[in-house]
Amino acid sequence: IAARETCHARGIPHVTLDAREAFRLAIVRPFIEGYARGETPNPCTRCNGSFRFAQLFAFTRRAGASRLATGHYARIVEHRGRQLLARAADPVKDQSYMLARLDPRHLDRRWVPRGGQATEERRPEAERAGLPVARRAESQEACFLGGGDYRDFLERHGLPAREGRIVNQAGEAVGGHAGFWRFTPGQRRGLGVSTGQPSYAIHSDAATNTVVVGPREALARRTVTASGRLFAAVTRGDAKLRYRSPALPADVEQTPEGFQLRFDQPAYGVASGQTAVVYEGDAVVGSGT
Repeated sequence: IAARETCHARGIPHVTLDAREAFRLAIVRPFIEGYARGETPNPCTRCNGSFRFAQLFAFTRRAGASRLATGHYARIVEHRGRQLLARAADPVKDQSYMLARLDPRHLDRRWVPRGGQATEERRPEAERAGLPVARRAESQEACFLGGGDYRDFLERHGLPAREGRIVNQAGEAVGGHAGFWRFTPGQRRGLGVSTGQPSYAIHSDAATNTVVVGPREALARRTVTASGRLFAAVTRGDAKLRYRSPALPADVEQTPEGFQLRFDQPAYGVASGQTAVVYEGDAVVGSGT
């Protein structure tokens, strides 16, 4: 409604695309199924990097538009002789991780004017233009959760609240839980166990409804394999495994299904189903699950 009112106040056409059913099948259902398998899927990278722009590019063609502009914080740069997505000028607001699945072949039709702009410039500019969005809060969660917790959402959509065991690495029971899918590797809060030392969720076993906990060092991973693709032939890069985690230097090796990363130092909280993004400098040179 806010977008429509803003457009109409300036004489700009506003079109609503009804993609609810397609969104449910392409984004929401894999999100639920991923947690049911014991993974930690990232629906936002799947949506932003593929589904959403497939829908928008299709409309762009129908509308006869030459390019598509969005308010994402990312840039498009020339790198190794081709156009690639790159980090935004403002590292705090950078959204290149969320957009990393975008096919570079489509970047010549993309326009991200906010990518080179600092955050502090944006709201004053919107205020001067009389845009109500200047005072709107930013979303920080998956849109389809509707402001709720993802665990409540998963339970409403069929994942069972079934009691199971929390065990240490030796297989000894140290607590209980109401569903393995409520926990993700690296999680410390909400475990409800007392082991005499700080405990973290290490991994979950969907088949036995068991959650394994252990010390932080048990989370360390030196190697990660991802299904996806490299957009450039690189053997070294900085790999980011979660949106809020720092990028870590790694050797990169292409595989038939995607690529393998060998980190210079351990990565912690690695979770199957998340998105691995490889950077060379600021350019996105690979993305996989």
